[in-house]
Amino acid sequence: MTRNLTRGSTGLRRHSVHVTTTNVQPATERLDLAQQTLTPCPPVRDLIGADVEAAYAVQRAGIAKRVAAGATVVGRKVGLTSPAVQAQIGVDQPDFGVLLDDMTDPDAASVSTHGLLQPKIEAEVAFVLGADLADGDLDDARVRAAVAQVVPALEIVDSRIAGWDITFADTVADNGSSARYVLGADSKTLDEVEPVDVEMSMTLQRRARLHRQRGRLPRRPAQRAGPAGAHRSRLRRAAPGRAGHPLRRPRSDGARHRR
Repeated sequence: MTRNLTRGSTGLRRHSVHVTTTNVQPATERLDLAQQTLTPCPPVRDLIGADVEAAYAVQRAGIAKRVAAGATVVGRKVGLTSPAVQAQIGVDQPDFGVLLDDMTDPDAASVSTHGLLQPKIEAEVAFVLGADLADGDLDDARVRAAVAQVVPALEIVDSRIAGWDITFADTVADNGSSARYVLGADSKTLDEVEPVDVEMSMTLQRRARLHRQRGRLPRRPAQRAGPAGAHRSRLRRAAPGRAGHPLRRPRSDGARHRR
């Protein structure tokens, strides 16, 4: 048995589950059925527990099915990069997800909610790679050199888990709760802008709903694109960074707004 933390309406609560790696297929099928029927499903932690490797196996199986149906991998998501947010929800590592070509919408376009279950929106900074980040040491200099553009972005997150009743393993299995994203048309290089100095505002019907002040992002892109040790290895296994691919990371304070 293992203990894991769940984020609920009144804070974090503990629960115990039996950890197994034999239930990857049932967990994948549960999430797939939720998407097909547009009906949120129970958490998959009753099947995979808190086993992170099993959660990534579920994610890979889900992505493989979508690729087999015609989708193309075009980038990746890195979430929970802020130590403050990690501490808030009781984890000690970032989570990784995969971006597909059928998840993107053009800048300034209306985004359809068709196919979404319980969406929210996040303001983000995206890094478009000009060189591969797949092998070798992902040190600061290499990651910075690989970033061709820095662009504003919006992510529509959408958990297939009913009521967003998620643990870390649930989120990973559900591809980081990533549904759609929009890259802004305005781009800068890292010679023109430091991510730590970026200020970001998000408005709804011309009214400000979110403002992120300076200093909320780590200064070095490698702190987001190349997390240390085992996390870097997991990043490569999840989806190696390829030239031309966007690498999205969320606002470091974790703010989300319901649509």
